[in-house]
Amino acid sequence: MSSLPDLEPNGLWKNFYSLTQIPRPSKKEEKVITFARAFGETLGLETHVDEVGNVIIRKPATPGFENRMGIILQAHLDMVPQKNSGTNHDFETDPIQTTIEDGWVKAKGTTLGADNGIGAAAAMAVLESAKLEHGPVEALFTIDEETGMTGANGLKPGLLQGNILLNLDSEDEGELYVGCAGGIDSTGVFTFQPESVPSAMKAYRLSVTGLKGGHSGMDINLGRGNSNKILNALLCLAARKYDLRLAEIEGGSLRNAIPREAFATVVVPENHAAAFEKYVNEYAAIAGNSFAQADGGLQIDCQSCDLPADLIDQKTQAGLFEAVADCPNGVIAMNPDMEGVVDTSNNLAIVKREGNTITLAALQRSAIDADKEKLAAQICEVFAKAGAQAHSHGSYPGWKPNVDSPILKTMKEVYQNTFGKIPEVKVIHAGLECGILGAAYPHWDMISFGPTIRHPHSPDEKVNIETVGLFWKYLVETLKNAPVKE
Repeated sequence: MSSLPDLEPNGLWKNFYSLTQIPRPSKKEEKVITFARAFGETLGLETHVDEVGNVIIRKPATPGFENRMGIILQAHLDMVPQKNSGTNHDFETDPIQTTIEDGWVKAKGTTLGADNGIGAAAAMAVLESAKLEHGPVEALFTIDEETGMTGANGLKPGLLQGNILLNLDSEDEGELYVGCAGGIDSTGVFTFQPESVPSAMKAYRLSVTGLKGGHSGMDINLGRGNSNKILNALLCLAARKYDLRLAEIEGGSLRNAIPREAFATVVVPENHAAAFEKYVNEYAAIAGNSFAQADGGLQIDCQSCDLPADLIDQKTQAGLFEAVADCPNGVIAMNPDMEGVVDTSNNLAIVKREGNTITLAALQRSAIDADKEKLAAQICEVFAKAGAQAHSHGSYPGWKPNVDSPILKTMKEVYQNTFGKIPEVKVIHAGLECGILGAAYPHWDMISFGPTIRHPHSPDEKVNIETVGLFWKYLVETLKNAPVKE
């Protein structure tokens, strides 16, 4: 049994452990919605599930704090389902297997779900505690944050009563976030008629594995390898030099995760087989050296396999290789006014054949809506020029910073009084739900904070135990010192 429930703060870790036992991948949140509703009802608190599945739980003010402004504690219930290729885990049925190593909580071969399970667990701990001092509290547990923010988009005005939103979904203790990037998805779809495999061909299974991946907002500036780009570069040259033909391709699985793995089934003429195998080994060495510092675990393997049932036609193959090669990826622009902050980026997240179609999916982020839309149009033009049907969808706004925010002033003072130093105030390139929620509740004063989480959206995800304690103490003191109603 996991030792998580024995960690301090006990209430938070106990609730997080409960969440790890409930399968909750994005768009498959039925079990965790039921769990959250039962949690609130068992406590005797007013509990409501809205029409899209968001769970709202209200707790009255403790005696003497009735005059404080109402605070909404907000976290999302879903988690990113990513696992290493050798890990046997079904995210729709299996609990997360946790472990503690060197002061960090991790999972065994999968994402941990600390993003955003720690935030949800903290809100639950506030709801069930009889010892805390606070004004009126509402917990807002949204769904599907990771694959479209449909929970935030579906939240109706008028359901929440508070004036201050504390988003518990940031990943660096000691930092307060007051703004975030917006995002938009761009998709390209190739449709083709499969062709027969010519005679005298040899088949291979190519794999790109061992990359770190990570969050396509938080980690996009770290120079990590994109498995789709790495595999595509190999395939492009091999098609020209060795008459390679593509049968199957699958890289990446989530729009907001930097793709860690990619696989392809290919054939080459038997008389080119030896040269092709040598080429793959040489390419693997070159690519490994290129990413030695930023992503040193890269592995490229080539194994002979049975001949595939059919092939992608040559025109579509060429268009696919062109689209992936020409699609911008990674950091597009840095913020000129804030050192180290990404302004605009793209993540070429998914390349996948299914039947007679091949789908490319990319997620663009930007703090500037016009730049986001411009990049999306550019990517759609790249896809369309290569022969795909292309469109952009799912646009969501960024969150514009408010440097005069009253809750920011309060939380800076609370942090300094509690820990003896001033917290850093930042904007984040990742997409928080605050921009969407603020559109439905424009009067809300919002801020985002959390403990230290590393490598979210990848099987290397981990949360620092010490900072969870600091985060909890900060949350408790913030609730106790919430502004008085005017």
